[in-house]
Amino acid sequence: MRNVIINADDFGLCRGVNYGIVDSHRFGIVNSTTMLVNMPGTLHAVELAKVYPELQVGIHLTLTCGRPVSGGVPSLLDERGLFRYTSRIFEEREINVDEVEMEWEAQVDKFLSFGLPLSHIDSHHHVHSFRPLIPVVKRLSERFGIPVRNVPCDGLDAMNVLTDRFSMDFYGDGVSVEGLKRILDSRDEGETLEIMCHPAYVDTYLKGNSSYCEQRLRELDVLTGIKEWAF
Repeated sequence: MRNVIINADDFGLCRGVNYGIVDSHRFGIVNSTTMLVNMPGTLHAVELAKVYPELQVGIHLTLTCGRPVSGGVPSLLDERGLFRYTSRIFEEREINVDEVEMEWEAQVDKFLSFGLPLSHIDSHHHVHSFRPLIPVVKRLSERFGIPVRNVPCDGLDAMNVLTDRFSMDFYGDGVSVEGLKRILDSRDEGETLEIMCHPAYVDTYLKGNSSYCEQRLRELDVLTGIKEWAF
Protein backbone atom coordinates (compact mmCIF):
# COMPACT_ATOMS: atom_id res chain seq x y z
CA MET A 1 0.00 0.00 0.00
CA ARG A 2 1.57 3.24 -1.10
CA ASN A 3 1.51 6.14 1.36
CA VAL A 4 0.01 4.05 4.15
CA ILE A 5 1.72 3.36 7.48
CA ILE A 6 0.17 0.63 9.61
CA ASN A 7 1.86 1.25 12.95
CA ALA A 8 1.63 -1.22 15.83
CA ASP A 9 1.99 0.33 19.27
CA ASP A 10 3.50 -1.19 22.43
CA PHE A 11 6.39 -3.23 20.97
CA GLY A 12 8.39 -4.31 24.01
CA LEU A 13 5.46 -4.43 26.43
CA CYS A 14 5.63 -8.24 26.70
CA ARG A 15 6.33 -11.31 24.56
CA GLY A 16 2.70 -11.76 23.55
CA VAL A 17 2.59 -8.25 22.15
CA ASN A 18 5.98 -8.66 20.47
CA TYR A 19 5.02 -11.86 18.70
CA GLY A 20 1.65 -10.42 17.68
CA ILE A 21 3.29 -7.39 16.11
CA VAL A 22 5.94 -9.41 14.29
CA ASP A 23 3.34 -11.86 12.93
CA SER A 24 1.18 -8.93 11.81
CA HIS A 25 4.23 -7.77 9.87
CA ARG A 26 5.26 -11.18 8.49
CA PHE A 27 1.79 -12.37 7.53
CA GLY A 28 -0.18 -9.13 7.44
CA ILE A 29 -0.01 -5.45 6.64
CA VAL A 30 1.86 -3.93 9.61
CA ASN A 31 4.92 -2.11 8.29
CA SER A 32 5.90 -0.07 11.33
CA THR A 33 5.97 -0.33 15.11
CA THR A 34 6.97 1.71 18.14
CA MET A 35 8.95 0.37 21.06
CA LEU A 36 8.66 0.92 24.80
CA VAL A 37 12.25 0.81 26.08
CA ASN A 38 11.45 0.35 29.78
CA MET A 39 9.24 -2.75 29.84
CA PRO A 40 9.76 -6.50 30.46
CA GLY A 41 9.61 -7.36 26.77
CA THR A 42 11.99 -4.68 25.51
CA LEU A 43 15.09 -6.82 24.92
CA HIS A 44 12.96 -9.54 23.32
CA ALA A 45 11.55 -6.90 20.97
CA VAL A 46 15.07 -5.77 20.08
CA GLU A 47 16.00 -9.35 19.15
CA LEU A 48 12.94 -9.68 16.92
CA ALA A 49 13.53 -6.30 15.29
CA LYS A 50 17.00 -7.42 14.25
CA VAL A 51 15.55 -10.57 12.67
CA TYR A 52 12.99 -8.55 10.68
CA PRO A 53 14.83 -5.38 9.60
CA GLU A 54 12.13 -4.39 7.09
CA LEU A 55 9.86 -3.56 10.02
CA GLN A 56 10.41 0.11 10.84
CA VAL A 57 10.84 0.72 14.56
CA GLY A 58 10.23 4.01 16.33
CA ILE A 59 10.27 4.94 19.99
CA HIS A 60 7.07 4.88 22.05
CA LEU A 61 7.91 7.54 24.64
CA THR A 62 6.14 6.90 27.91
CA LEU A 63 5.19 8.54 31.17
CA THR A 64 2.30 6.19 31.89
CA CYS A 65 3.71 2.69 32.32
CA GLY A 66 6.74 1.05 33.87
CA ARG A 67 9.78 2.52 35.58
CA PRO A 68 11.89 5.45 34.39
CA VAL A 69 15.09 4.97 32.44
CA SER A 70 16.77 7.97 34.04
CA GLY A 71 17.34 8.85 37.69
CA GLY A 72 16.34 12.08 39.34
CA VAL A 73 12.75 12.37 38.13
CA PRO A 74 10.85 12.07 41.44
CA SER A 75 7.91 14.24 40.42
CA LEU A 76 7.00 11.75 37.68
CA LEU A 77 6.85 8.72 40.00
CA ASP A 78 4.59 7.16 42.59
CA GLU A 79 5.66 5.64 45.91
CA ARG A 80 6.61 2.38 44.15
CA GLY A 81 8.99 4.11 41.76
CA LEU A 82 6.64 3.65 38.80
CA PHE A 83 5.37 6.40 36.53
CA ARG A 84 2.42 7.93 38.35
CA TYR A 85 0.57 9.20 35.31
CA THR A 86 -2.22 7.44 33.45
CA SER A 87 -4.02 8.11 30.19
CA ARG A 88 -5.73 10.96 32.10
CA ILE A 89 -2.47 12.93 32.05
CA PHE A 90 -4.18 15.54 29.88
CA GLU A 91 -6.16 16.64 32.96
CA GLU A 92 -2.98 17.50 34.88
CA ARG A 93 -2.61 21.16 35.84
CA GLU A 94 1.16 21.00 36.33
CA ILE A 95 3.98 18.75 35.16
CA ASN A 96 7.73 19.06 35.59
CA VAL A 97 8.77 19.64 32.00
CA ASP A 98 12.50 19.52 32.80
CA GLU A 99 12.16 16.06 34.33
CA VAL A 100 10.10 14.87 31.38
CA GLU A 101 12.78 16.06 28.97
CA MET A 102 15.50 14.34 31.00
CA GLU A 103 13.54 11.09 31.02
CA TRP A 104 12.54 11.14 27.38
CA GLU A 105 16.08 11.94 26.28
CA ALA A 106 17.24 8.94 28.32
CA GLN A 107 14.61 6.78 26.63
CA VAL A 108 15.85 7.84 23.19
CA ASP A 109 19.46 7.21 24.22
CA LYS A 110 18.51 3.73 25.43
CA PHE A 111 16.81 2.94 22.13
CA LEU A 112 19.88 4.07 20.20
CA SER A 113 22.09 1.87 22.39
CA PHE A 114 20.33 -1.18 20.92
CA GLY A 115 21.87 -0.49 17.51
CA LEU A 116 18.53 -0.28 15.70
CA PRO A 117 17.64 2.41 13.16
CA LEU A 118 15.18 4.80 14.82
CA SER A 119 12.41 5.68 12.39
CA HIS A 120 10.24 8.11 14.35
CA ILE A 121 8.90 9.39 17.66
CA ASP A 122 5.45 8.82 19.07
CA SER A 123 4.18 8.02 22.57
CA HIS A 124 2.15 5.77 24.82
CA HIS A 125 -1.35 7.19 25.33
CA HIS A 126 -0.38 10.05 22.97
CA VAL A 127 1.28 11.93 25.84
CA HIS A 128 3.60 13.72 23.41
CA SER A 129 0.58 15.73 22.26
CA PHE A 130 -0.03 17.07 25.80
CA ARG A 131 0.40 20.78 25.18
CA PRO A 132 3.03 21.53 27.89
CA LEU A 133 5.20 18.73 26.44
CA ILE A 134 5.08 19.72 22.77
CA PRO A 135 8.22 21.91 23.05
CA VAL A 136 10.04 18.92 24.57
CA VAL A 137 9.07 16.72 21.64
CA LYS A 138 10.16 19.41 19.20
CA ARG A 139 13.58 19.71 20.86
CA LEU A 140 14.07 15.94 20.87
CA SER A 141 13.07 15.72 17.22
CA GLU A 142 15.61 18.39 16.30
CA ARG A 143 18.35 17.13 18.64
CA PHE A 144 18.26 13.56 17.34
CA GLY A 145 17.09 14.30 13.79
CA ILE A 146 14.04 12.06 14.21
CA PRO A 147 10.63 12.81 12.69
CA VAL A 148 7.44 12.79 14.74
CA ARG A 149 4.39 10.76 13.86
CA ASN A 150 1.15 12.63 13.75
CA VAL A 151 -1.60 12.90 16.33
CA PRO A 152 -4.67 15.15 16.26
CA CYS A 153 -3.01 18.17 17.83
CA ASP A 154 -2.43 21.59 16.27
CA GLY A 155 0.78 22.14 18.20
CA LEU A 156 2.57 19.39 16.29
CA ASP A 157 1.85 20.87 12.88
CA ALA A 158 5.06 22.89 12.79
CA MET A 159 7.25 19.86 13.46
CA ASN A 160 8.77 17.32 11.11
CA VAL A 161 5.63 15.16 10.93
CA LEU A 162 5.69 12.17 8.60
CA THR A 163 2.03 11.84 7.66
CA ASP A 164 -0.86 13.96 6.41
CA ARG A 165 -3.44 12.15 8.52
CA PHE A 166 -3.51 9.90 11.56
CA SER A 167 -6.37 7.49 12.24
CA MET A 168 -7.23 6.00 15.63
CA ASP A 169 -10.44 4.42 14.34
CA PHE A 170 -9.06 0.85 14.17
CA TYR A 171 -9.53 0.34 17.90
CA GLY A 172 -12.09 -1.27 20.19
CA ASP A 173 -15.46 -1.50 18.47
CA GLY A 174 -13.85 -0.22 15.26
CA VAL A 175 -11.79 -3.39 14.77
CA SER A 176 -13.16 -5.28 11.78
CA VAL A 177 -12.21 -5.99 8.19
CA GLU A 178 -14.95 -3.66 7.03
CA GLY A 179 -13.81 -0.92 9.39
CA LEU A 180 -10.22 -1.16 8.22
CA LYS A 181 -11.32 -1.09 4.59
CA ARG A 182 -13.33 2.07 5.27
CA ILE A 183 -10.29 3.77 6.75
CA LEU A 184 -8.11 2.79 3.79
CA ASP A 185 -10.76 3.82 1.27
CA SER A 186 -11.10 7.23 2.94
CA ARG A 187 -7.68 8.36 1.72
CA ASP A 188 -7.50 11.29 -0.63
CA GLU A 189 -5.28 10.84 -3.67
CA GLY A 190 -1.65 11.33 -2.71
CA GLU A 191 -2.45 11.56 0.99
CA THR A 192 -0.11 9.86 3.46
CA LEU A 193 -2.08 8.06 6.15
CA GLU A 194 -1.02 6.41 9.40
CA ILE A 195 -3.32 3.87 11.05
CA MET A 196 -2.75 3.00 14.70
CA CYS A 197 -3.12 -0.63 15.78
CA HIS A 198 -2.37 -2.90 18.75
CA PRO A 199 -2.10 -6.56 17.63
CA ALA A 200 -1.02 -9.15 20.18
CA TYR A 201 -1.29 -12.66 21.47
CA VAL A 202 -2.81 -12.51 24.94
CA ASP A 203 -0.31 -13.83 27.49
CA THR A 204 -0.28 -13.76 31.28
CA TYR A 205 1.55 -10.45 31.51
CA LEU A 206 -0.85 -8.72 29.15
CA LYS A 207 -3.87 -10.03 31.04
CA GLY A 208 -2.49 -8.67 34.28
CA ASN A 209 -1.38 -5.30 32.99
CA SER A 210 -3.75 -4.12 30.26
CA SER A 211 -7.49 -3.61 30.02
CA TYR A 212 -7.17 -3.92 26.24
CA CYS A 213 -6.53 -7.65 25.71
CA GLU A 214 -8.97 -9.71 23.66
CA GLN A 215 -9.39 -6.78 21.29
CA ARG A 216 -5.68 -7.05 20.46
CA LEU A 217 -6.16 -10.63 19.34
CA ARG A 218 -9.06 -9.53 17.14
CA GLU A 219 -6.81 -6.85 15.63
CA LEU A 220 -4.20 -9.52 14.90
CA ASP A 221 -6.78 -11.63 13.07
CA VAL A 222 -7.91 -8.70 10.92
CA LEU A 223 -4.42 -7.42 10.14
CA THR A 224 -3.21 -10.84 9.02
CA GLY A 225 -6.39 -11.66 7.10
CA ILE A 226 -6.63 -8.58 4.92
CA LYS A 227 -3.24 -8.61 3.19
CA GLU A 228 -4.43 -9.97 -0.16
CA TRP A 229 -7.18 -7.35 -0.37
CA ALA A 230 -5.02 -4.47 0.82
CA PHE A 231 -2.24 -5.06 -1.66
